[in-house]
Amino acid sequence: QVQLVESGGGVVRTGGSLRLSCAASGIIFRFNVMCWYRQAPGKQRELVAGIGRSGRTNYADSVKVRFTISRDITENTLFLQMNSLKPEGTAIYYCYALPTTTTEYWGHGTQVTVSS
Repeated sequence: QVQLVESGGGVVRTGGSLRLSCAASGIIFRFNVMCWYRQAPGKQRELVAGIGRSGRTNYADSVKVRFTISRDITENTLFLQMNSLKPEGTAIYYCYALPTTTTEYWGHGTQVTVSS
């Protein structure tokens, strides 16, 4: 069965870095569109970054250059390297998988808090 488990969140000061991980079971990442979303309290869930089956990446304008999405095919793990973090980056970050156009999976999220 499919399970996505995020890790790596925590508290960091402005300008600091964190690396989030998403470990998957039940699906093979290289056959899926994989994304990182985030949601702050009272806000809509926002797409942060995505990576396609071919490895093509896409980023929200607000995180371009500072964030990098990647995957380890051998370990079936998705990563989000976050550098130069800003207070507006405070949110719960979610791992997302889209194996087909009609099937999707979500992790339970990991909290990132960026202090001023």
